Amino acid sequence: MDTAVKTLVNTAHTVSIKNENKIRMTFKEEVLQGIPDTLPNTKPYDPEINHAPKRKEILSPKEEKLALKNALRYFPAKHHSTLLPEFKQELKDFGRIYMYRFRPDYKITSRSIEEFPHQSKQAAGIMLMLSNNLDYAVAQHPHELITYGGNGAVFQNWAQYLLTMQYLAQMTDEQTLAMYSGHPMGLFPSHKDAPRVVVTNGMMIPNYSKPDDWEKFNALGVTQYGQMTAGSFMYIGPQGIVHGTTITVLNAGRMISENGEGLEGKIFLTAGLGGMSGAQPKAGNIAGCITICAEVNEKATHTRHSQGWVDEVIDNLDDLMSRVRLAKANKEVVSIAYQGNVVEVWERFAEEGIKVDLGSDQTSLHNPWAGGYYPVGLSFEESNNMMANHPEQFKEHIQESLRRHVAAVNKCVSNGTYFFDYGNAFLLEASRAKADILKEDGDFKYPSYVQDIMGPMCFDYGFGPFRWVCSSNDPKDLATTDRIAADVLTEIKAHSPEEIQQQMEDNIRWIKAAGENKMVVGSQARILYADAEGRMKIAEAFNKAIASGEISAPIILGRDHHDVSGTDSPYRETSNIYDGSQFTADMAVQNFVGDGFRGATWISLHNGGGVGWGEVMNGGFGMLLDGSDDSDRRLKMMLHWDVNNGIARRSWARNEPAIFAIKRAMEQEPRLKVTLPNIVDEGLLD
Repeated sequence: MDTAVKTLVNTAHTVSIKNENKIRMTFKEEVLQGIPDTLPNTKPYDPEINHAPKRKEILSPKEEKLALKNALRYFPAKHHSTLLPEFKQELKDFGRIYMYRFRPDYKITSRSIEEFPHQSKQAAGIMLMLSNNLDYAVAQHPHELITYGGNGAVFQNWAQYLLTMQYLAQMTDEQTLAMYSGHPMGLFPSHKDAPRVVVTNGMMIPNYSKPDDWEKFNALGVTQYGQMTAGSFMYIGPQGIVHGTTITVLNAGRMISENGEGLEGKIFLTAGLGGMSGAQPKAGNIAGCITICAEVNEKATHTRHSQGWVDEVIDNLDDLMSRVRLAKANKEVVSIAYQGNVVEVWERFAEEGIKVDLGSDQTSLHNPWAGGYYPVGLSFEESNNMMANHPEQFKEHIQESLRRHVAAVNKCVSNGTYFFDYGNAFLLEASRAKADILKEDGDFKYPSYVQDIMGPMCFDYGFGPFRWVCSSNDPKDLATTDRIAADVLTEIKAHSPEEIQQQMEDNIRWIKAAGENKMVVGSQARILYADAEGRMKIAEAFNKAIASGEISAPIILGRDHHDVSGTDSPYRETSNIYDGSQFTADMAVQNFVGDGFRGATWISLHNGGGVGWGEVMNGGFGMLLDGSDDSDRRLKMMLHWDVNNGIARRSWARNEPAIFAIKRAMEQEPRLKVTLPNIVDEGLLD
């Protein structure tokens, strides 16, 4: 090879290396660049990924132009001519502008806190949590930035993700990031005691909070549905729902027990392995029953089966009946996914007269017209096509399916089934479909699980879903937190009143066995139900363990918004409020604001949650513990308020367990003074 050719080859090689280096930036460099100045290559649509269904076409031609203008404002004018046809096509094909081109090349996962570029440790903790929400193992539709529930989004588009990560990487402890429905409005000067991030999702003028309003304004790119914990970065995968489901199934089993027997050989029939995480089979296994969970989406079924969340998959009703009879005869503890529609399963059990002991439903019926519930008689593919292209016809199929669904449930109930609404809007949407679900007085035939179980047994006493995440991403740290939490609860139980002894026992049993049940999907996280005393003492013990080095890195605290104090929803969280205030939202808003000035690392307020857009208001928080005295001060103030705000409201509604709990709280903390209700003699009102 002559010298000139050698020079050309070497030069080309050098350029190639430089280009490669430019393309192959480190993870930290990619985060810090935000929206790249040079357009990245387009991303091919990956059919192997579980994608969100196409949203219905709802925008007028004028509004479509507005949606495109809104999307293009994230980018310099020099790129508009390239991006415009691309975004226009996305809007046509998917009903939304996701900006797939800007999906990062790096793997989105929770990582360890030190892997994230940061100037604020609190900000790094938030980056970890939002990354976990979009982890492929966690997210329902990761490429559409949807974590769970069919439309529970972290962001509306990938530009918002890139900007938010950049802001979090740059921010100090004297700045606060304001987030408007996924859009990072910017970093604003604040102070170290202020929240690092304030999240609001779907804060609509009340008259604009109908389902089609979400479709329209989300398509315009100006709002989103954050679910409960998707849009506030506090989702921890299926485990987040498993514990509550386990507690629910255990207590439902106690309610139907005639002689103190457990759930051995008893059948729990439900549906939904995708949108709401597939917690039910795992919970059924822990509770010790036979669980049948129907799911229409094969990808969702495969995911949960491969992750070990369900034991067996059956796609034939005859085979299912044979398998159930065998399991019942042998009193097996087993979970079975039926690949098909749950309506057919209920009808078959009713036809054959096999007793279903516990019945519920965990499909995303809060989102009935956009993939939350699939009608019987149509394939998964046919349904997806119809919901996008013939939405009114699809709605008719959904409502007919709900009528059949309820008719079959009613037959099984006449054969001894205890059926409860699991807070997914099943009763509400069935009533709107004119199904036979109402009593003569207009009330639902069946209770919400909050009315019968979670409200009087848990929430009124202050028990709810306390969560934590080990920011080291080290399973050893998680095991240490499990041990610490178990020790703290055991110590508290020794002096607990009789009224909460069962709660304490259930949660001690849970946390001691949590590691064995292999709950972790995504971040090294845990959940248990605890009251204010339990949460504060566990958090305090964690903080001390971080300070001593027993735990290697900060712990991030949070909770589900489905809790004592965080959520106002007449059909779920506050369905056991009977003074008329179940339709008010003061508690959730007070919770959000109060957490903010008492020390939360970030706070969130959402329109929407487990029972849907316009049906609920959710307030939540996240808090980073770093082993400091400052963390100790914050956790005691904030966790005390976060729980007792809800107990006070429940007490004022005349809920007897809550009156007991708030009186006990006032004895424990002399600075707490709560207005108590005076009970009226019912005889005076007759």
